[in-house]
Amino acid sequence: MLFNQVKLLTVVVALSAITACGGADPLPQSDCDQIISHVKKVLGKFAPANGEMVKQCKAANDEARGCAMAAQKPMALSQCDF
Repeated sequence: MLFNQVKLLTVVVALSAITACGGADPLPQSDCDQIISHVKKVLGKFAPANGEMVKQCKAANDEARGCAMAAQKPMALSQCDF
């Protein structure tokens, strides 16, 4: 019984992660300052250094930046191709 509950929870989490950023609007590189500010709020003390986030944001595509901006929790943020 416990195994079935864990299995169901895993499926639900996986589906949530897959659809987490499905409807996010793509964002241009010029929005990186706003995106980085948002990511810092989401990750709190676990946010990487600002310089690293700037590099990641500039290297990301528009969809990944939109996904990051739409993320409200670290788990959702981890699903972005950032």
